Amino acid sequence: MRQPHCLYRCLARVKAQAACSAALLALSLPGFAQVDRIESVLVVGEALSGMGNLRQEDIDGAFGGEQNIVDIGRSITPITEALLHEAAIDDLQQLQRVAPNTFQAKGFGAPSLPTLRGQLGELFSSGMRRQAGNNGLGIPLSFNSVGQIDIVRGTPSVILGTTQRTGGFVNITPKRANLTQAEGRLNLSAGEWEQYGGQLDYAWVIDPQHQSARISVEHKDEGSFYDYAGLNSTNVFASYRLMPNEQLEWNVSLEYYDVEWTDNAGINRPTQTLIDQGWYIQGQGVQPNGSTVPGALAVVSPTGQVKIPRSRVLTHPDDINGAETVLLHSVLTVDLGSSVRLVNRTYVEHLEREEIAQNSFVEIIDGADTFENRIELQFPRTIVGAAIRYNDVLGYSQFSTEADLPIDLTGSLSQREIPLSAEQQARLVPLRPGLYVSPGAQYDRDGDGSGDYNLSDTTDSTSLQTGLFLQHKQPLGSNLQLTLGVRGDWYDVTARDPIAPVGVTPARDSHHDFLKAGEATLHYRPGESVTLYATGSYSESTSNSMAGGTVLGSNNQIDPLNFATENTLYELGVKYAPVGSGWYADMAVFDQTRSLRNRDGSNSGIVTQGVEAQAFYRSDNAWVSVGGSWLKAKFDHSAAFQVAEQVADAFDNSRPDLIAGTGAGAPNFAAFAPSSHRLQGLPEWTASAAGGYQLSEYWSVGGSAVVTGAYPLDYLQTVVISEQFTLNANVAYEFNQGSSRLRLDVFNLTDEKNWTPVFEGGYFGSSLVFPELSRHAQVQFTQYF
Repeated sequence: MRQPHCLYRCLARVKAQAACSAALLALSLPGFAQVDRIESVLVVGEALSGMGNLRQEDIDGAFGGEQNIVDIGRSITPITEALLHEAAIDDLQQLQRVAPNTFQAKGFGAPSLPTLRGQLGELFSSGMRRQAGNNGLGIPLSFNSVGQIDIVRGTPSVILGTTQRTGGFVNITPKRANLTQAEGRLNLSAGEWEQYGGQLDYAWVIDPQHQSARISVEHKDEGSFYDYAGLNSTNVFASYRLMPNEQLEWNVSLEYYDVEWTDNAGINRPTQTLIDQGWYIQGQGVQPNGSTVPGALAVVSPTGQVKIPRSRVLTHPDDINGAETVLLHSVLTVDLGSSVRLVNRTYVEHLEREEIAQNSFVEIIDGADTFENRIELQFPRTIVGAAIRYNDVLGYSQFSTEADLPIDLTGSLSQREIPLSAEQQARLVPLRPGLYVSPGAQYDRDGDGSGDYNLSDTTDSTSLQTGLFLQHKQPLGSNLQLTLGVRGDWYDVTARDPIAPVGVTPARDSHHDFLKAGEATLHYRPGESVTLYATGSYSESTSNSMAGGTVLGSNNQIDPLNFATENTLYELGVKYAPVGSGWYADMAVFDQTRSLRNRDGSNSGIVTQGVEAQAFYRSDNAWVSVGGSWLKAKFDHSAAFQVAEQVADAFDNSRPDLIAGTGAGAPNFAAFAPSSHRLQGLPEWTASAAGGYQLSEYWSVGGSAVVTGAYPLDYLQTVVISEQFTLNANVAYEFNQGSSRLRLDVFNLTDEKNWTPVFEGGYFGSSLVFPELSRHAQVQFTQYF
């Protein structure tokens, strides 16, 4: 991968010329060069939408058809394709610029799942759950295929079915072509640290009003602010739309994605002095056996401290990390007459991934294949349907010998490497010459009554999920309506050890289960502008490993508790959508329980309570979005786990002037007793604002602001990240009668030294922290045709 590079000269000149203008924009938000390019319908699901009329009917989505955002008893933020471009949103973490309660950890530099209400959520596409990462560790999401993103907080609806993660979900509506006219866009971008990108998006009409197609190709070749980091990706997306008559519509799309990127663990040894002043404590850890190779229970004798560059992160130039995936989506809608519709959705995905890191981490997916089909019969008040989902995963994993705290980031690259000792290799199995992974089960080779191997997430598993669901809306008066939904899912799961040690019979187990879900929403509309709702939901969810696979436990059996996670949601909300106005606002109060999958495969209960609010306004030449949230997240009388009890465990007390070390050694894989302790790594409050203003026919300005409250980084709250804020600003110029556009973005305008947790759930809170990017600029040229 490429090393950091200074801003090339042309950007430096542009940045200098724009500095005064950008400073004036700090408190505004990403602006639309032409506001009227935004679609006028705000919806959830299949239709394109924007920040306009909220009262549109005939809306199809994750909660059924014939309703709009006001009719849905959940807190929802729709983001159109246009808004994604204007807010410069290119990964899931950046959603917090326009959506409340979406603060999330960095996901080792490439978040693959959203975080909503302080907990991981699911990723859907066309209403079908996609393969995603293991607790958020997956492949970075490409936005090339995105026509719209709907952010829904709270458990998925009964229509979507049983999932693993229940904090909320993001539903992607893929791009589709216009049936009336051809349109295209070429976008070229260049930014600091040699970050280049290009996208060609073109749609054409095959048969007016009946057939159209669209293709979008994106390539990125990006260096990085961070050492030995970068990204190189190609995404090709194609869609076809067929409407032979008014009764039938078929949308089908195919996406291919090839990406290489860096697994970025941030900076280790996150002391309070590092957070506040940037001082890093030096010294390589020594294991109890005297080895200086990073390993369990190593102790560091501090040799000094230095100001560490924020680009000096736990990466290695010889790390390998890449993935390929192919996705097929199909949505067929048939009008059967008498206000009855038949909707059939199909999703197919194939994923391959290979990560081999010098710190001994391995995750290889030799093939993950998923097929799902759902059929919905939509009556005016009732939806009934059935779904079938098949998942087949073959993957190899090894994370049992990682050790971050003993590594001295100011030393040589060899100090970051973890070659496996003979004893460690004996507790693993060879996948290839020189490459060791965990077996997919436990074996007692010497007959001493205990297992002889380290376990990770290696699996060869298949699962078949079949579900039936029913959703009904019952009017209780002119202003009152009750919506009820129920669903049942049958699971048939088999897991095998794909790489058992020589001389043993590979373990295998099967499990059958039935998972239930139900929800109820009471809507009250005292007038045309205001809607009140109360929602209650109960669901049982699964706990899976990489790519949705199922692992065998240490007893060589599938843990039944992986199919017994109970989730509840209670939500009260109000939505304000005045007819004929550019305003929309809502507020929700919620109480939600869910589970957190731990490193060893167990689950801890989490309970969250909070308040979130958002408001949108649009006029002919301006738009603005503001949002805020308060969140209380704590363990629900459950155990907690962390790499080490505290960062001080990694140090002895030979230099109390630098740190009062405990000498316990780290990593020590700390387990904390069941409690109602605050969940680390999450601020209690966040606020954001976004918007833009059309200065003239040619010029527009905008910006975004995100503010987060203070929060503890680790379980014992020995290290605290203070309140932080980020300001972004942009200015755009249109010419050639609006067909050409040039835009300058300046991110982190005030050059804040912000920090973010590396991973969800707080497990790495005592060992790692992620330094956010310094101030940087990007130039984009867009040509419409």
